[in-house]
Amino acid sequence: MNTQKYILALDQGTSSSRAIVFDHNGSIRAMAQKEFPQIFPRSGWVEHDPHQIWSSQASVIAEAISSIDINGKNIEAIGITNQRETTIVWDRDTEEPVYNAIVWQDRRTSDFCNKVIEEGMVDKIRQKTGLIIDAYFSATKIKWILDNVEGARKRAEEGKLMFGTVDTWLVWRLTRGAVHVTDVSNASRTMLFNIHTLDWDQELLDYFGIPRSMMPEVKSSSEVYGHTTTTIFAHSVPIAGIAGDQQAALFGQMCVEPGAVKNTYGTGCFLLMNSGDKPIFSKNRLITTVAWKIGDVVNYALEGSIFVGGSVVQWLRDNLHCISCSADVEKLAASVPDTDGVYFVPALTGLGAPYWAPEARGIITGISRGTTAAHIARAALEGIAYQTYDIVKAMESDSNLPIRNLKVDGGASRNDLLMQFQSDILETEVLRPRVTETTALGAAYLAGLAVGYWSGIDEIQKQWQLEAEFTPKGTPEEVKCKLDGWHLSVRRDLL
Repeated sequence: MNTQKYILALDQGTSSSRAIVFDHNGSIRAMAQKEFPQIFPRSGWVEHDPHQIWSSQASVIAEAISSIDINGKNIEAIGITNQRETTIVWDRDTEEPVYNAIVWQDRRTSDFCNKVIEEGMVDKIRQKTGLIIDAYFSATKIKWILDNVEGARKRAEEGKLMFGTVDTWLVWRLTRGAVHVTDVSNASRTMLFNIHTLDWDQELLDYFGIPRSMMPEVKSSSEVYGHTTTTIFAHSVPIAGIAGDQQAALFGQMCVEPGAVKNTYGTGCFLLMNSGDKPIFSKNRLITTVAWKIGDVVNYALEGSIFVGGSVVQWLRDNLHCISCSADVEKLAASVPDTDGVYFVPALTGLGAPYWAPEARGIITGISRGTTAAHIARAALEGIAYQTYDIVKAMESDSNLPIRNLKVDGGASRNDLLMQFQSDILETEVLRPRVTETTALGAAYLAGLAVGYWSGIDEIQKQWQLEAEFTPKGTPEEVKCKLDGWHLSVRRDLL
């Protein structure tokens, strides 16, 4: 029997659940992953079955720990990181969800959000929560469930219903209903949490018609919330770390100093800048969010979201059929020295920060008789980098903190051509770590710190190891010329 001690990270994502076992060096010792179904009842609606979220997560926990012959005695603590904003409402007594989980991508409350804007709530909500008014966040999803599920509002007002983001649901299930909590990072994504008082805002709860009795207790991101009582583990294990996925990645990348920035290149891209112990409110339409709270110290972040990142590569594969698998895009793009003046604004599902133009659609400009699939593929990759540039510059403007480098993770960060162009266009270093599972690693670090598995952030920082470094090439004049062409294409898209 293995007698070593480990940290177990649960990484509950939008399409799959994962369990990763980390050792004291921050290295992965075991990993299991299981996909679960996506539910699309109508156009623009996206749901998950909460029971399938839980069963898939329980399944991968068992698979990961059994693969290296360990049990609960070997696990010092559990850290949880999760898809953010996804909303679950369930019965306090029966533990049955009253409706499917409404996923962060869901747009069913867009019309109501427009009404909230018309009622003049933009500045109040931004000042209290740091967020823009959008269907993305949890508040309008909770309201929709209470308004549209028969009897739900009455049961909520009687104190019979509970709300939680996915982290809350997992802790509830792991402790068999003993603990109803969330952490500050997830709470800050609901549009109901005051990021100054670090508590649910009664005025906003009243405005959205959400009883306070539904809300979980808000805790720090690194403390013991409770212990497992589920039969997955033969022994009780402390649950000691929680952070939303992008905040967890920021911590896993050890972006712990003000001005440190990471970008996760996934289906979309998520850039976060650590802004220190005070919230910075953006003049450039970025989101202000809580990064984490450890002990009594709160760190805030500026966040910018790119709707279409790596998914533009899937579009090239599935719609244009110019590559057979996503990994082929780098070779195709590298077969030409540049885009020959072609720009691809990949607004296939709208433009995110700093434009916030959900109605925008993708355009390709500069096409000539000589344009090939390789030019378009290269322009698609460069479009990801240009969008990142726009957010980084907005962050620098808002924070007055010039970035020293950009730390990267996510699937598309493995594309060397994209990473080199990102460095070129930002005129700064791009750093890719050896361990790219930074989201799960961040959750593990938060849990391990709470139980003394690691002595402190100083010890953890020494574990961050560089796998590849990309330094800028080209002249400022070349960079300016390329950026001018990009911004001209964006302006055409926004007409």
